[in-house]
Amino acid sequence: MPEYSTDSSGYWYDQSDDARRRRAIALLQSFRLYRAAEVAMRRRTRDSMSMGENDLLVLRYLLKAHQQGLSVSPGEIARYLGVSTASTTAIVDRLEKSGHVRRERHATDRRSIYVVPTADSDEEVRRTLGDMHDRMLEAVIDMSPEDITVVMDTLARLQAAVDQVDAHEPAVRSV
Repeated sequence: MPEYSTDSSGYWYDQSDDARRRRAIALLQSFRLYRAAEVAMRRRTRDSMSMGENDLLVLRYLLKAHQQGLSVSPGEIARYLGVSTASTTAIVDRLEKSGHVRRERHATDRRSIYVVPTADSDEEVRRTLGDMHDRMLEAVIDMSPEDITVVMDTLARLQAAVDQVDAHEPAVRSV
């Protein structure tokens, strides 16, 4: 197993000589570096598509729902983002004005509307993100089933760990 350096990566962890701890810190730092690269890629994507973060999140949500044959109401978008219905209306207005979505009336309840991605927006997202998705797939396609299981289990455990953080409670740090 290769040795990992934690000289610049364990910035808030206690630097002990324990090899397991050093490897764990190096692994967490690798995830942080990946996350930083992903955040930067998403910013570049939003910039190239002239969209805000929530706009792109909504568009991806709508495209996925559309592929699954699901209709999405503005209320569902508000719940997905965790924002007010007024904010959702502003996002949908921007996406409609830019030609990425359209509002459609419900077939049986004329008072209800759905937000639907346009075919052009699907093509734009595929064109913008397609090569990156291909490169990401290429990076992991040759992994063994066992390695994939280890990575997926690790990510699930990390997700469970960060999901336990309550935004309303101040963090308690030991000195």
